[in-house]
Order: sequence, then C-alpha cells, then structure tokens
Amino acid sequence: MAPPAPQRRINSVAPIRICDNGGWTDTWFAEQGVIFNIGVYPYAEVQIEVYLRGQVEDRIVIRAENYGQKYAVKQLSGWTQHPLLEAAIEYMRIPEDLAIEVTIYCQAPAGCSTGTSAAVTVALIGALDALTPGRLTPNEVALTAQRIETEMLKQQCGIQDQLCSAYGGINYIEMFKYPHASVSQLQVPNSVWWELERRLVLIFLGKSHSSSDVHKKVIAELEGAGPDCKKLNDLRLTAPASRDAVYAGDFAALGRAMSANTEAQARLHPELVSREAAQIIAIAREHEALGWKVNGAGGDGGSLTLLTGPLSHAKRHLIAQIEQANPLFQHIPVYLSRTGLRLWESP
Repeated sequence: MAPPAPQRRINSVAPIRICDNGGWTDTWFAEQGVIFNIGVYPYAEVQIEVYLRGQVEDRIVIRAENYGQKYAVKQLSGWTQHPLLEAAIEYMRIPEDLAIEVTIYCQAPAGCSTGTSAAVTVALIGALDALTPGRLTPNEVALTAQRIETEMLKQQCGIQDQLCSAYGGINYIEMFKYPHASVSQLQVPNSVWWELERRLVLIFLGKSHSSSDVHKKVIAELEGAGPDCKKLNDLRLTAPASRDAVYAGDFAALGRAMSANTEAQARLHPELVSREAAQIIAIAREHEALGWKVNGAGGDGGSLTLLTGPLSHAKRHLIAQIEQANPLFQHIPVYLSRTGLRLWESP
C-alpha cells in the first residue's frame, strides 16, 4: 500500500554566517554591541511535509539527514534526541489537526562555528510559521530562534547568528540593549560584492566546535565587566572598521579588521585561538593573505575565514597548502547570500 500523499510541502533555506567581527559583544553580559558579519551559502535547508492528523500514525517525525536519523517525536516536552529542533517545534505550536514530517539538512559541517545551528533554527521556524495564519518578520524569526536557545534550552547565545541567517547579506548590527538590535545591510556595487566573494576562504579545522571550560572562564570574567570593558570594546571597534572598509572597497583594511578581531579574541583567552587555527594563520601570512578571523567565539575546533589578495591562482595555491598541512583541514566553498530566510511551497 502506497504511503499517503502530503497535503502541502513547505520549503525554507537560511544562510550560515562567517567573519563575525565584533562577536562576543552581542551577548547579555556585554549589554551593548556592534557586529559585522556576512551571510553565505551553503545554507541550512528545511522541508516540511504536511498531512492531516488522521492520515499518518505519528504526528511529528524528524528526519535529521546529516545524522542519518529519522524518528517520531512522542512527546515534545522531553527533547530527547535533537533538543533544539524539538524545542522549536514545541514553541511554534503545530495546529492540532495537522501532522508533519520535517527534513533538516545543512552542507556545512556541524560545529563549524559558522552559526549553523542558528541557520537551521531560523529555517525551521520560518517553515513552521507557514502552518498558521500571518507571517513573522525576519527580526521576529531571529528573536524567536534566539529565545528558544536561551530561554527554553538555557544556553549561552548571542543574537548575531540568528539575525544574519534571517536577513542574509553583509550586515552591520547595532545591539542597543540586549537582545534588541538594528540591522543595516550594506549595499555595495556588484564589483565589490563579487570581488569580496572571490577573495573569501572558509577553512574547517576538521573537528566540531563546542562550548568549553575556556568559554565559561571568559564569560565568568566578562559578566561583571559591563559595556565599558576594554576587552569588549577592542572587539566592538572592528565592526565599524569592517563596515567602512567594505563601503570603500578597501580589502586590505577589511583584512586588518579581521586580524585585529582575532587578536582581540586571543586577549580574552589565548586558547580561543587554537593551535590549529594558529597554524592556518601562519600559512596564510606566508602566502600574503590580507586577514584572518577565527569564526564564532573561538576555541577548539571550528573554522577560520581568510581574506586573500587579488590573484585567483594564489588563493587556490593557499588552499592547497592548508589542506596539505593537515588532513583534517577542509576548504568549504562559500557564496555570498543576497537574501536571508527564503520560504516557498512546492507546487
């Protein structure tokens, strides 16, 4: 007997984030922050097959494709296998007369420090929002995704990843009072956009990033420091420098801002720039890269964004040298995302 056909297929995608200059200042303990970041593909992808409740045996099924898992969610309050996904589904309140099968996939490796979990959550919330009347704005989607992580799952979480996934593009984010912020998307000529896209390199260190004792130590030190803390201000200053550099098409200045941010991360705690990250930075410096940014909060695992010079063959040679230096190092091709969350239904 053939399985029942779904009533609807809802699709959504949301970009990941790189080059988050000013990161760490988008947190509750910073109170106020300024962040520059760039939304890129590969994106997180969600598809929801929607059934009438009586059509299928299980009301909620999750297919976590990256993990090779497919399972029925028997009760939403437990959050047993993928808490972030299950909490998001609980928060969005599926109509009682519907059943859903949710497929989630992202080409970027898990734990890449590129806001992958935020992109997945933004895409999932956007798709679930289509099940009920009305539509959340990009800002509301981002705030909802951030609220699920902080309030429901009690995790440490800034605001910039969710905003970047919701809006896409090149962003200048001003957090005037946590978690409220304004987002200005940088509008630049195609020649600058395409050249920036051509020069950016994302290198995965080959192992997942996860919050560690180092992060707990940094947070413990910063949580009482207030918004005037010099270490946080050093990070904030890199965001307007990045914005101005992009508007001017000055890639050398953008590279300096990226490197300055990484140095400021190391001043928070030296282990935020790992030995592997330092190895890649040394290779990038030898090959005259313009700048480097340890993505996300930094620490063990994760990834780096590099900004290369004008020669395409030199960029490719740099990537080859990095991948030869360690079999775990992996180049992940990226393309700048002109849009953030996208939502549509299959015909």
